[in-house]
Amino acid sequence: MWPIRKIRQLQTALATRLETRQIGNLRERYTLHDSRHKPHFVPENLSQSTFLDAGPEKIVPTKKPYGPLHVCFMIDKLASAGIELQLLLLIKRLDRSRVIPCLCFLNGTDEQTRALEPADCPVIRLGIHHLCRTSSVLAALRLASFFRRERIDVLHPLFLDSFFFGAPVSKMVGVPCLAGFRVDTANWNMIPMHRWTNRLLRKLTDGTVVNCEACRRTVIADWRLPVETVTIIPNGVDLSRFVALPEKSFSKNESAPKRVGVVANLRPVKNLGLFIRAASRLAASHPGLQFDIAGEGACRGELQSLIDSLGLHDCVTLRGTVSDIPAFLQTLDVAVLCSLSEGSPNAIMEYMAAGLPTVVSDVGGIRELIDHEVTGLLVPPNDEERLAGAIDRLLRDRALAEGFGTMARKRAFAEYGVEAQARRYEEFYSRIYERKVTAKQVE
Repeated sequence: MWPIRKIRQLQTALATRLETRQIGNLRERYTLHDSRHKPHFVPENLSQSTFLDAGPEKIVPTKKPYGPLHVCFMIDKLASAGIELQLLLLIKRLDRSRVIPCLCFLNGTDEQTRALEPADCPVIRLGIHHLCRTSSVLAALRLASFFRRERIDVLHPLFLDSFFFGAPVSKMVGVPCLAGFRVDTANWNMIPMHRWTNRLLRKLTDGTVVNCEACRRTVIADWRLPVETVTIIPNGVDLSRFVALPEKSFSKNESAPKRVGVVANLRPVKNLGLFIRAASRLAASHPGLQFDIAGEGACRGELQSLIDSLGLHDCVTLRGTVSDIPAFLQTLDVAVLCSLSEGSPNAIMEYMAAGLPTVVSDVGGIRELIDHEVTGLLVPPNDEERLAGAIDRLLRDRALAEGFGTMARKRAFAEYGVEAQARRYEEFYSRIYERKVTAKQVE
């Protein structure tokens, strides 16, 4: 075992080396640039000797509106739903005069990710399958080089593994700002070491985005973050896909077969077994009623077995991945989401934009989207009887269903457009960057 004196000497040497590296990073960021990559803030009267003679605390850039912020989004891989879809919509809508986006995939080598990645965005694929492999060290070096080359101003990891990997690397190479992200209220069930590591790394963040008040309360309590650093930015919907949809009229074709549907990934938290059991209750009293589940995931085999065991193969269908969600929603009479935990789900906003009456579990931030008895019906989570009863009520009272759908569509078009979401993100990145620069000036 090494003596304590030797260990302290090594710690001091490492700290000195990191300080020197930070000075070099700042010198590169604020004095070397070309016409393609211009820093957002440029220091005035900052000579090379200033870097050589002063400590890191004295190197303070002065704000100048010189160019856009370079923001790197870090995520495991891409998909056509959920957080991944929200990210793609955001990147497409960001104003390039304010934010230039980059993408880092922790893995990202699959065909779907390559097919979905935007063409106008610098990309790096790290090909990491497990964080604790020796290959991760080489990936960290590649990521550090990418941060320097693209002159990243803000790193924004969206999933836990991406955050664990990207946050330390960003700090080592001098990326000015680190942003956090959470859009659910579930208990993450981390082992104590991971929970401690998460809370420690979260202290490095300059701001955190959540998509609803329920998530904000969860983040403040679980991650122990200052209230003022947590910002609510609601999810956005690409409303252009829903504009052409005709308003639904439920009073016509009363005798036509009805259809109830769900848009959700086939994961345990979505609790789709409850939806199937509710369908079993409703099938006898509504001849010809059809139930569709649009989505794919690990629970497909389990859900199909449940459908077969209840004898519902004629009326319940697992549609798999549906590329045209607005067209799918146009076929429904009632839309359902019966999750055990949610933040502010995309599916609900899509239901609303399509003018559908909804039956939704009262969890997480759902109440911030659905006004009970105004735009839809809220039911207790995991309550099969209440879920079936609410669906039955909307199927029988078509005037009520039409009123809910009309009000929901109006609210979606007034509040949940992706353009408004993009403007809020631009303001968020500018705010945390300016706050960081102001803090440096005070020091």
